[in-house]
Amino acid sequence: MYRSRDTKLARDVALKILPDGVSHDAARLARFQREAQLLAALNHPHIAQVYGFEDSTDVRALVMELVEGPTLADLIAQGAMPLDEALPIARQVAEALEAAHEQGIIHRDLKPANIKVRPDGTVKVLDFGLAKLLGPAEAGHYVRDRGEAGGRGVRLPPDLTASPTITSPALMTGAGMILGTAAYMAPEQARGKEVDKRADVWAFGCVLYEMLTGVRLFAADEVSDTLAMVLMKEVDWNPLPASTPPAIRTLLRRCLEKDRKRRLPDIGVARLEIDEAMSAPLVPPSSAVRLVPSRWHRLAWPLAALAVVMAAGLAWLHFSEAVPEAPLPIRFSVTPPADMVVVGQGQWLSPDGRHLVFRVGPRGAPASTGPTVRLAIRSLHEAEARILTGTGGVWNAFWSPDSRFVAFFAGGKLQKIDITGGPPQVICEASDGGSTGGTWNGDGTIIFSAGEIGRNTGLFRVSSGGGTPVQLTTPDASRDEVLHRKPVFLPDGRHFLFLATSQQEGSFSTNSVLVGSLDGAASGPLLQSDTQAIYANGFVLFVRDGTLLAQPFDPDRLQLTGDPVVVAQDIDVFLPNALSNVSASTTGLLSFRTASARGVDSQLVWFDRGGKMLGTVGDNADQTEVQLSPDGTRAAVSVLDPARRTRDIWIYDLTRSGLRTRFTFDGGEDWASVWSPDGRSLIFSAGRPNPLDLYQKNADGSGAESKLVEGSGGPNKYVKSWSADGRFVLFNSGTAGSAMGNDLWLLPLSGDRKPRPLLQTQFNESEGRFSPDGRWVAYRSNESGRNEVYVMPFEAEGGKWQVSTAGGDFPRWRRDGREVFYLAGNTIMAAEVNGTGSAFQVGIVRPLFEMRRRTVAYLGFGPGITFDVTADGQRFLVNVLTDEQETPPPITVITNWTATLR
Repeated sequence: MYRSRDTKLARDVALKILPDGVSHDAARLARFQREAQLLAALNHPHIAQVYGFEDSTDVRALVMELVEGPTLADLIAQGAMPLDEALPIARQVAEALEAAHEQGIIHRDLKPANIKVRPDGTVKVLDFGLAKLLGPAEAGHYVRDRGEAGGRGVRLPPDLTASPTITSPALMTGAGMILGTAAYMAPEQARGKEVDKRADVWAFGCVLYEMLTGVRLFAADEVSDTLAMVLMKEVDWNPLPASTPPAIRTLLRRCLEKDRKRRLPDIGVARLEIDEAMSAPLVPPSSAVRLVPSRWHRLAWPLAALAVVMAAGLAWLHFSEAVPEAPLPIRFSVTPPADMVVVGQGQWLSPDGRHLVFRVGPRGAPASTGPTVRLAIRSLHEAEARILTGTGGVWNAFWSPDSRFVAFFAGGKLQKIDITGGPPQVICEASDGGSTGGTWNGDGTIIFSAGEIGRNTGLFRVSSGGGTPVQLTTPDASRDEVLHRKPVFLPDGRHFLFLATSQQEGSFSTNSVLVGSLDGAASGPLLQSDTQAIYANGFVLFVRDGTLLAQPFDPDRLQLTGDPVVVAQDIDVFLPNALSNVSASTTGLLSFRTASARGVDSQLVWFDRGGKMLGTVGDNADQTEVQLSPDGTRAAVSVLDPARRTRDIWIYDLTRSGLRTRFTFDGGEDWASVWSPDGRSLIFSAGRPNPLDLYQKNADGSGAESKLVEGSGGPNKYVKSWSADGRFVLFNSGTAGSAMGNDLWLLPLSGDRKPRPLLQTQFNESEGRFSPDGRWVAYRSNESGRNEVYVMPFEAEGGKWQVSTAGGDFPRWRRDGREVFYLAGNTIMAAEVNGTGSAFQVGIVRPLFEMRRRTVAYLGFGPGITFDVTADGQRFLVNVLTDEQETPPPITVITNWTATLR
């Protein structure tokens, strides 16, 4: 390894010079290059980055991140490490391995010498995936003085603290070559068998053991002797410090199981166990309770003898009955199939605990709804999840009691699918039930909810074999109930838990958990919950303020029997639809998903038509829905409040370096906004509390906001455009007759001010925009099977004209009406148009520039508007991501979850 200087980017780097055995072997070199490309995609704070591959006439080298600081081997050489130093390092190593494993990369050569600790405590793991490709010449270490790349370096002796990496053909077995470092090899690796990520789990256990004890677990003078110890020697646990927490001892035992079938299956579990151990108070040995001699001390021996006699008698009586130890809870993560991400809320364990289904979508998809969102199923005895074909557009799901079928809502219908194969079968119509849930009992009865807040809708009952739904419950007006939803059967199959949502004018909705019955009767409120409540293992599980709670419940008497206990924090919730991302089996498994640790930071950036960056506006924030004022001096955006996890409208003053002023102050969701033609007021979509309705307020912040629409126009209204004459507002909203949930609606701002549909079909129409002369409306529709931009006449007869040619979204007009701008993927397109005649004309369509726009959905609302254009069509204000798109957290599964309760 050489230290060198990258003169192009003015930074110090590390050069790994490839040995001749690799650089002159075409097949191995090609394989190495492919591996290097894969490793270069690993961008993680605890993995040393691969910057590039240099290929000259005689020298081939990897350009890598130069990591300052000692190796972990250097630190261990000073002696055993204290727990408060060792565990944070081990946690970072586990996090690095977890990230690599999720990308299908196995280290194969994890050891202290391949782990560096920077002066600030940051850990960097080196040489991911490279040990299997490099020859024995790599065992030496190279360092050069600072200077220009290409200068001569000085070879130093091999690190004497590092056990050698074995790649020699002399150690071939019938199963293949032995690769790795002897003292840290898993037994299957030492035997030359094919390895998987559990080999890294073993090596991690060896490293953690060495950190805590200062002693290498398997050490001998000869490689063959070391391998024999790995295969035959039992682990000596005595060197572990007495203060080692029981959880860490258990973790080490599970990491160092010689039989990999019994070994910890996922390094993510190790990370979680270390997290818990680090959060628990450490009790030093000196604080142990000391027995104080007393007058009872003289009785100690007689009492001990009596205890022995009694124990012997009990053992004789119960000789054949061994008292089993309570199984320890095990945590592991479930990840989606390749190139997919978990989207929105909703994941469901099967009653028998053998399967988990959850919603997934393509990585980088702009929203958590739509036909690309499908159900994935992970059978927990299998390694990977797979897609359930035919579940496109899924909103919500639940299991049959025999764990054979999954019922789901999609396309305005309640359907079921056999997890062993076959197409979905329609059970009944359920137009809006996708977001509100269902449950299925052993007699084949399904209860589901099919409404939104404001619809005064109860629960419905239908046979799992199909039929016409019959209403089962009705919201109680005396308790201000507006919706019943989220039913879950109790063990008797006759009673069920459900949410009754109440709403008073001017206040937020509240959710009470009630007990219902198949005869239609319902109890009074059982408890308050932000989300759906479920029953499992003698507890009702529910979420308040992002905290998962378990409260003892007697399903026979239908009564709570104790106080709530915390199970987990920071649960991912979607409050408008009371989705909680929590499920449980009847066999003691619990699954949940936590919320992202941060929002999705983006920066408002000015670009010209050629894509040249002209400047930035304001600071980084989780922001969306960019709307320029008519005079171009201000911009309204929707910004996430990280403390409340809700959004407010803010206004940027573009003439004062992007000074930002808060425009809305309510605790609900404030989403889309549009400017009045004179720029003096804004109409915006806001939840007071929910669903989203339309409100108007002066742009200077003076005066009170006023609600524009009462009731009609669909459950959620997303304002999109204000006509130049000030007479109309366009918004899109879901309706009962729309399978995909969006139609274009028109709100007159004079007269009766009653919304009416402008374009209502079985397809998904949204993002409507008035042309500057008011004669046309540009909009997005998926009628062709993908989103395209169309133009239709406003208040005139006529057809429609397709503007985009290969996908389109978020149309914008130039002020003179001669161009329509839209997004095609991440590229801003410009279409020349002419709307002066009776027929609309589309001319040349050309790409302008590509940008890295914000595409991450928030709370299921989608990405929002990501750009706007000035009146002359020359400058674009774009909401650009400032860092890599965050991968949504995986789903956590816990076995024997009740043992975690405190």
